[in-house]
Amino acid sequence: MLSPVPGTFERITVGDDPCGFERISVRAALFSTTGNEHLALIKSRDFITFHTRTSPTTYYEGRRGPTGFEYELMRRFAERLGVSLNLDANHHLDSILPAVRARGDIGAAGLPLTPDTQGIHYTRPIIEMQPLVVYRRGLNGIDSVADLVDLEVGTLNGSGLTATLQRLQQQYPALNWKASSDIEVADLLASIQNSTLDAAIIFDHQFLVNRLFFPEVERGFLLGEPLSMVWALPSGRGLELIDAANDFIQSLHDNGELDSLITRHFGHDDYLEYVGTRTFLSHLDSRLPQYTELFKQAAQQTGFDWKLLAALGYQESHWDRDAVSPTGVRGLMMLTNATAQEMGISNRRDPAQSIDGGSRYLRHVMDRLPESITGDDRLYMAMASYNVGLGHLYDARKITEMRGKDPDLWEDVRESLPLLQHREWHSKTRHGYARGGEPVIYVRNIRRYYEMLDYVERSRQQFFQLEQTRIDDESALNFEIIPPLEPPNDAR
Repeated sequence: MLSPVPGTFERITVGDDPCGFERISVRAALFSTTGNEHLALIKSRDFITFHTRTSPTTYYEGRRGPTGFEYELMRRFAERLGVSLNLDANHHLDSILPAVRARGDIGAAGLPLTPDTQGIHYTRPIIEMQPLVVYRRGLNGIDSVADLVDLEVGTLNGSGLTATLQRLQQQYPALNWKASSDIEVADLLASIQNSTLDAAIIFDHQFLVNRLFFPEVERGFLLGEPLSMVWALPSGRGLELIDAANDFIQSLHDNGELDSLITRHFGHDDYLEYVGTRTFLSHLDSRLPQYTELFKQAAQQTGFDWKLLAALGYQESHWDRDAVSPTGVRGLMMLTNATAQEMGISNRRDPAQSIDGGSRYLRHVMDRLPESITGDDRLYMAMASYNVGLGHLYDARKITEMRGKDPDLWEDVRESLPLLQHREWHSKTRHGYARGGEPVIYVRNIRRYYEMLDYVERSRQQFFQLEQTRIDDESALNFEIIPPLEPPNDAR
């Protein structure tokens, strides 16, 4: 039988965006269930509620709408059940399980497997989460737990890492740390960068996602054994829902889809070296502001995202208006003389003309591509053409066909571009030899610069206002202090 539980809750889902999701706000009556009626209730009301949190590794609003590793899992599970996805994302880690107990349906927020948690069933493990020590650049010799004893160390309550530290404290009684329920990993890293903390205990995959934006934070050492990321469901409401969730997770393991999601969200950290990242972030503040409005004007005229144009400009010249290559290409967007003439540009060193000409040229190239190339594939091939020339891109597409691959997919064409360096292949093309490996790196870097620009802008607006708000007041972080263990009586 279904019986209403007093109270309602506000449920906010995804935004009105190209993914086709509609922004809605629903007041849903809450019910307790018995037997195996939990899954039946979900299907009868036609939506499943996930309690989650906003973070780069879990769920956030990207340029194309909602995204994040666990968001992708939640969305797929809802589709598998044939119901809508409802998100209650107004949580920190330690508020997830109480919400699941009280309201259902599932908690998904980078939750660790914590056996014997009252009122909660956990799914099978989704991924392993490896604890990691990170610390402020300049603190030398941080390579063991003993080195943490005299440092200001922080972590997050509810992450499972406090339990790891408590076990280590049995071996290192002087170990102490601070834990907070009100912040996210980015706040911990910002606190290290701002010298509020010396070090933090987080998970390896969290550092992979965030490290580019905290160049003063160093990767330390792995701490203890990995923990299992799981979903949490309320106990006492039957097993059909948890069985469905376990079957879903198993299917992702079996068909390789989970590996693909892991690679997409956590597997691209090696695109740029740390030194290059630090230089980029420095130029982001020292150079980009004087050109931002020019990029935005060009974006309005050409239909591109201004941050994409800025990323292309950084790849070309590091936003240096006076940049000149050995071949005579020059200016912020590094236009050839022929391209400048074609675009009606009289002064390549004038940033306004250079940005305008480069942006219109990218649009010109993109419009000349075959209509069969669509979406991001079309954009990436246009960027590759900006670098290597449209003729060589057509040659690479021809080689792609010769190799039995799809010439309309960037992932196939990018494998063929480096073959233009080999006589065996370029001798069969119209335009001959080209340094085909360069456009592959070129597109890859622009995509990464764009991601960084997009993340920093989003962070400043929605998360922790990166590099605009410094966390100088330690009390504002609401840390709980875990003191050292008292020494045994015979040691006093």
